[in-house]
Amino acid sequence: MTEEQKQQIIESGKDYFRTIIIPNHLKNMEKLKLSSFTINPFLVNYLASFLCGDTEPESLAKALLYPRILGTSINTSFGQNVQVFVSKMAASAGAASGIDGIDIEFIDAIDGRKKYCQCKAGPNTINSPDVATIMGHFGHLQNKARLDRLPLQIDDMIVGVLYGEPEELSANYKNIDKTYPVYCGAEFWEHVTGDNQFYHRLTKAFGEVVEEDGIDARIHLSEKIQELANEIREKGGL
Repeated sequence: MTEEQKQQIIESGKDYFRTIIIPNHLKNMEKLKLSSFTINPFLVNYLASFLCGDTEPESLAKALLYPRILGTSINTSFGQNVQVFVSKMAASAGAASGIDGIDIEFIDAIDGRKKYCQCKAGPNTINSPDVATIMGHFGHLQNKARLDRLPLQIDDMIVGVLYGEPEELSANYKNIDKTYPVYCGAEFWEHVTGDNQFYHRLTKAFGEVVEEDGIDARIHLSEKIQELANEIREKGGL
């Protein structure tokens, strides 16, 4: 893959964050109310004190808000919208597939063979029924290849996991890997681009969007902390 093609993938990733992830992240934060949280009063007071040194309403609000917006919310948004990124990436790299159940097709930079790939977000993002679905799509492709006399090998059908480490792959992925290769994180992106540093370039680029677009989420965060703190005061504490 040329450097220009790799840069196109990076730019498509930035566009994905700019148009999907960041707006959804801010929107999900804005709609949070005190009732949005399942609160353990023993833990939240401890965590507020651990984080801020006191249990003032603002500290309690931070103990509730930070885990949600820095963990659960953004991970859910990324997983739910990952196909948007895959579509943008495939379009920019000229790798979109018209085969049912296959997200991208590309020439593997490692072995030079054409790969038919289903893309998944992370190492724990499929469940048991997904295994049968994935295997079924690959089985259908094998049948089609026999009918059309295509030179298809078992290891030409792969699952590409966009982020994570191979040792983090769930048992569901490992079950697939017994038949079809599952490439995870840096390994997957090296097969796509031939660049063993591309994964790190891509992940770093996503963070650059905030700086490039001049987004200061601290303002939104401060406002939401104060809003939750006011709710806590009105309730008389947690």
